[in-house]
Amino acid sequence: MYYSEEIIAEVQQRNDIVDVLSQFIRLQKKGSNYMCCCPFHNEKTPSFSVSQSRQMYKCFGCGEAGSVLTFLQKYENMTFPEAIKYLAERGGVKLPEEEQTAETRARESKRARILEVNKMAAGYYYYLLRNKPGEIGMNYLTKRQLTKETIDKFGLGYASPKGSDLLGYLKGKGFTDEEIRASGLAGFNEKYGTTTKFWNRVMFPILDGSGRVIGFGGRVMGEGEPKYLNSPETDVFDKSRNLYGLNFAKNSKAGNFILCEGYMDVIALHQAGFNQAVASLGTAFTPGQANLIRRYVKKVLLSYDSDGPGVKAAMRAIGILRDHGLDPRIINMEPYKDPDEFIKNLGAEEFQKRIDNAENFFLFRIRNMQKNYDLSNPSEETAYHQEVASALCEFSDPLERESYIGAAARSLGISKDNLKEEVARMAMVKGDIKPADKPLDASENRAKPDDRVKLSEQLLLSYLAENPELYSKIKKYISADDFTTEEYAFVAKRFLEDLDKGTANPALLVSLVEDPEEQSRISALFTTHLEAINTDEEKQKAFRDIVLSVKRNSYSFYSAKMGTDINALQKIVQGKKALEELEKIKFI
Repeated sequence: MYYSEEIIAEVQQRNDIVDVLSQFIRLQKKGSNYMCCCPFHNEKTPSFSVSQSRQMYKCFGCGEAGSVLTFLQKYENMTFPEAIKYLAERGGVKLPEEEQTAETRARESKRARILEVNKMAAGYYYYLLRNKPGEIGMNYLTKRQLTKETIDKFGLGYASPKGSDLLGYLKGKGFTDEEIRASGLAGFNEKYGTTTKFWNRVMFPILDGSGRVIGFGGRVMGEGEPKYLNSPETDVFDKSRNLYGLNFAKNSKAGNFILCEGYMDVIALHQAGFNQAVASLGTAFTPGQANLIRRYVKKVLLSYDSDGPGVKAAMRAIGILRDHGLDPRIINMEPYKDPDEFIKNLGAEEFQKRIDNAENFFLFRIRNMQKNYDLSNPSEETAYHQEVASALCEFSDPLERESYIGAAARSLGISKDNLKEEVARMAMVKGDIKPADKPLDASENRAKPDDRVKLSEQLLLSYLAENPELYSKIKKYISADDFTTEEYAFVAKRFLEDLDKGTANPALLVSLVEDPEEQSRISALFTTHLEAINTDEEKQKAFRDIVLSVKRNSYSFYSAKMGTDINALQKIVQGKKALEELEKIKFI
């Protein structure tokens, strides 16, 4: 659904950021801003700052930044339209009617009914487990050392041996056979008609990030196959794009997710205090699940089974996580097979030590490669080192490759130079590593903005966001063309235009894009940290230095382009004149 700039502005205007965020986190007034410990990472000293004047937040610890819409998208896992609708309802803003075709309305109605069937079924299973029919299930969970609080937290239930009782219950609630089958709880048999899929099983409701029951997993009691049975895919349940335990893990402040293989591993870890544990849903780890994780954390700790199949699954997951920009590490659970066994035998404190010492994914990989070679045999040792060199060729970034060559050499106990030579030789044979692109000429290389240039441009935007009245004093000398960092130029152009009109609203500029990561990047331009400035003289000097820095960077940038850009000469002449005048001006 498309929302106009006017609608987004009105929604934000009716929802003060401090009021909204106070519903989720505890803010305390400190000076002109509000502070608390960051909800997006663990910290003991508050570094999460909320500016009421700018209607934006920024964590000076982890860098998270944004508007009230960004916060809801990241903290509550809302989509952009969901966040708009939530705030509109809260602020009493009437949104334009969303046009729906008959087909769309039918699809949404079907999804809503499936979710309702699942919710009712989960309640029924929950009831059975805690009463006479579910004694076998409760005994099983108790033997697995789960507490009543944990069983209740995960909404665990029991499907009776008959199974048909669920059909009677759901039909009594007004659901049709077709709706029950659409939920995946039942199938169709020509002889018996609609029949349930789950019976005599402990039931694990699967919830999405918003806490809605989208499917089930069931563990058979006693003998029977399969041991674990999962709901089939439905209109609300896509195994490849959901994770068990995500509804809890998304609010964890651990800064990582622990990726498990099964339901009981997740539950055991949560009971032990590791509420960042999640698991794939009866399938191998998928790119869709990696994308989902990336919305919350960058670091993923793999706690797969320590046996052969578990190691193989971990290797596959590592590749997917790396492809999606995530940092995978491996928890060593030996001598136990899985997290559940480990926690029962060694406890949470020891597991935390294993987390703290989680192994780098590449070192884990080469350690497992070694198991295929007899290192007492020189020829096999050489073959092993060659396989490691071949694996190092997969790092396309030269700096990253250099770091891993050093780490691998230390791990193998061999010379870094020798391993580096072998990597180069292997790369030539395989054609894996491409040489870095050489700049076309020296001036083009000089023209690339460095961190110093970016910082001065960020500081200027942040200063003007806090003191918009100052723009009138510099607009003769500073334009959007002076922002030479490509990703800042568009934002600067729009912001300076709005300042000129007296309608500048940084929070609105942030919210005009739907992607929360892009929102954070734009927010950073308006929330760059400024040291405490108290006196008018300090303000004068700070602002003057920032403006001059941006103008000097701009002058250098266009001077470097003079040979290739016919417009550069005019900008150089104007820039030199502006610099001469800026040196003499007092802004405050």
